[in-house]
Order: sequence, then structure tokens, then C-alpha cells
Amino acid sequence: MTDRTTMKCVLVEAPHSMRIDERPVPRPTQGQVRVRVHFAGICGSDLHIYHGDHPYVEFPRVIGHEFAGVIDAVGSGVPQSRIGERVAVTPVISCSDCTSCRAGRPNVCLNLKVVGVHVEGGFAEYCCVPEALACALPAGVDDRSAATVEPFSIAANMLSRTGVSADDCALVYGAGPIGMTVVQALKGVHGVAPLIVADRLDDRLDRARSAGADMVINVDRTPLDETLARHGLAPTLIIDAACHPAILEQAMRIAAPAARIGLMGFGATPSAVSQQILNRKELTICASRLNNLKFPEVIEWMRRGQINPAQFISHTFAAHRVQEAFDLLETDPTACSKVLLDFTAA
Repeated sequence: MTDRTTMKCVLVEAPHSMRIDERPVPRPTQGQVRVRVHFAGICGSDLHIYHGDHPYVEFPRVIGHEFAGVIDAVGSGVPQSRIGERVAVTPVISCSDCTSCRAGRPNVCLNLKVVGVHVEGGFAEYCCVPEALACALPAGVDDRSAATVEPFSIAANMLSRTGVSADDCALVYGAGPIGMTVVQALKGVHGVAPLIVADRLDDRLDRARSAGADMVINVDRTPLDETLARHGLAPTLIIDAACHPAILEQAMRIAAPAARIGLMGFGATPSAVSQQILNRKELTICASRLNNLKFPEVIEWMRRGQINPAQFISHTFAAHRVQEAFDLLETDPTACSKVLLDFTAA
């Protein structure tokens, strides 16, 4: 247990106003553990919070929902034996009592709270969370990899919604950070072939190829539908990780009959949907939010070496350089995949 009284954290006070703040080290209450944060990942939603266009956050807020570290204190009701345990923290806080929770879908709890959005997050040297959110890590999963369990859990949740078969012909729109978690899971965990990735940026397509994509298509230079038709390919599984409202209409058009389409976006702009195409092909459209108890599954993927977090992580910044990290993500996104903050150097 630390003898420190204060800690450093990343505070977004208001839109476009972020600073390193000094706060008292929190004490875990009943049923909580305190995590000494080692590494935390920057998500696109953190950028949205910073710019003030996240629909659920209230300011001021200590942000950050992708993080891992070591339990250094516990509240009443939590075994002392958990102190010293290395953990990755899932950000989903559910009520356990609403209709969604009783149906086994706590990630869409009617009273959902997300760490780093509704409550103080993990961009801090210390963070207190309910014990159940702290998932133990095996020795084979290093600290940096542990901070990527959350983004990989987004892919795991999406693919659990769509289902995956080794016989699928899979198409992933978007080779940004979330698209890359899907690519790694489809290839490394599920062995899908062919695996096709479409994007507008060659650097991202190069990363997708190195992660196992069998075909990459720059849609700025090559029409996607014509390319697929020329190769005789009709995707049976399509994942939209680019999140543009026009993609769904095209995805339905190029999908094979009985295909599944997974949507990972959170935008409010409507997409065009043709009921004729949807019903003629009997397509399934799946939405996905956060993760539904997927952390143990992803941690096992990492332990077995089925996914490669080191390939996913492009940059690591000391936590006090958070503004520099945000600026890089916004000004040179092609250079970035997952960017981590190192709180051991805070």
C-alpha cells in the first residue's frame, strides 16, 4: 500500500481544456480495489471527450478506460490476497438488476456507467474500481499488452455478436486501431481466410497486411465492389470499423446471401437501408457496444499468443506528455495505431 498522499492524473476540465492535475490518492470503499496504474491506452472516445462531442461525459472528468496495473489496496469485503495482483480493468459498471443485466447483457445495462466517462478513469497514477472489474493477468501477459485488453475486447464482443467461422470470407472496413484488433482476432484466433481489409491509407493497409490480411484494397484508387467481383469474392462476414454512414449500404450490396454485418460505429448520422436487399439476402446486421464479460477470453488469446499486442502498439508516451500524444493522434493518424501513456514514469 502506498504511503503517498497525492497523485498525478489527466483531467479534462471542459471541452479543449486538459491538464495534469494533482489530487489526493483515492481510498477504495467497500467492494473496491485500488489499482496503481502502469499503462493506459488512448481511445478515439477520449479525443471526443477532449473536444466536447462525447454524448455521455460530464465535466470535469479524469478520463481513460483502457488501463492496467497492480492492485495496491482493497476496500472492505475484498480479500487481502488480491493486493499485489496484476490486473487489466474492464470499464463496464452495470447494476446487475435491470432487464439487460438479467438477460446477460450488462454492457448495455439500463443504468450503465463507464470508467473514464461517467466516473473517474484510469489516466491517473491510482484508480479505484469495483473488484469485479479488475481481471487477473497471467505472467505471460506483459504490462503494455495488458493495457490493450480493452480494445481487443471490443473486437471480441463484435465477433461474438456476428459469429465467426473458419470458412468465412471476411471483409473489414477500416484499418485503424479498432479495425486492427478485428483483423488480428479474425486471423490469429479464428483462422479466417480469405481476410480482406479496405481502407484509404496505404500505411494502415500495410499494417493490416503484416497482421495477416490476405488482400488489402485502397478504396480511393480501386472500387471495392469491382475488385471483389473480379476475384469472385462475396463476403459472408463484414465488419465496419471505419464507421462511415455510407458503408452499410455498400456492405449490404456486396454481401453474400445469409451474410452477417457488424457495425462498430457510434455516429448519429443515419445510414441508408434497403429492406429489399436485406430481406432478399436474409442478411443479419449486428450492433455491438463495449464488451460483455470478454476480458478473460482476450487475456487467454494473449497468453496463447493468438494476438500480438506489440504489433498493435505504435507509441508510448510518459503520462505528463498526454497533450503531445493527443496531438500526434490528431495530426498524424497514419503514423499511429495504439498509443499508450506510461504512468510508471509520472
